[in-house]
Amino acid sequence: MQKISRQQIGKIGFVPTMGYLHDGHLSLVKEAKKRSDIVVVSIYVNPAQFGPSEDLSNYPRDLNRDVDLLADLRVNYIFFPSNEEMYPDNYKTWVSVEDLTDVLCGKSRPNHFRGVTTIVTKLMNIVNPDFMFMGEKDFQQLAVLKQMGNDLNFPTEIIGCPLIREEDGLAMSSRNKYLSEEQHKQALALNKSLILAQKLFSSGIDNSEIIIERMRKLIEHTDGKIDYIEIVDPDSLQSIDKLFKGCRVLLAVYIGKTRLIDNIEITD
Repeated sequence: MQKISRQQIGKIGFVPTMGYLHDGHLSLVKEAKKRSDIVVVSIYVNPAQFGPSEDLSNYPRDLNRDVDLLADLRVNYIFFPSNEEMYPDNYKTWVSVEDLTDVLCGKSRPNHFRGVTTIVTKLMNIVNPDFMFMGEKDFQQLAVLKQMGNDLNFPTEIIGCPLIREEDGLAMSSRNKYLSEEQHKQALALNKSLILAQKLFSSGIDNSEIIIERMRKLIEHTDGKIDYIEIVDPDSLQSIDKLFKGCRVLLAVYIGKTRLIDNIEITD
């Protein structure tokens, strides 16, 4: 892959994925095509970012479908390495980012971000891109990877792209496949609660505790099991007492056994 990259003329855009592509992924590819001469997409379900009780073995996979979707967009290269290539026997090296990984998803998913930062470091070293495109749905992941890129002097610009939603407002995710029709309806409470947070702020309420409690009641009314609801500074990811324009509201909720995340940037 590095040999190919160095021989090409122009900018290289990279979109790392775990496959089972949806319109959110494809929006990243389209943005990469706008900004780059060569587009590389990786498809790899990274075992290092799954906990022992999580859904690694059941994570949806359909490589042939993914390849067809990417071919329709005329992606230049698709990279789908094996576990043996990424984590050979006697593998001992890991990349960790401190502080940003101790909050939000990092609390309930120990070592998740260590797996993310390690695999992305390896992929960036292999592909050697000028740009890497990540969705804002995984806002904490985006913040962690930007921190890593800055700290380790990667020459790659990491570009966050807007979260893409289904027509009914549910944030697009490969894990939406797990949801029954009834659970899908229940999951709409995530986006509704985020919209509620924005409406409350716009009405003059800026107290985080009040807004979180209102969101909690809305979600629990639909039987969602809340992992967290946090209102944070977008740079530090630390919780804030009062909302301000540009802060982020993030949440993780179990609908049945499926853990979904979503977030919103607070505007005026």
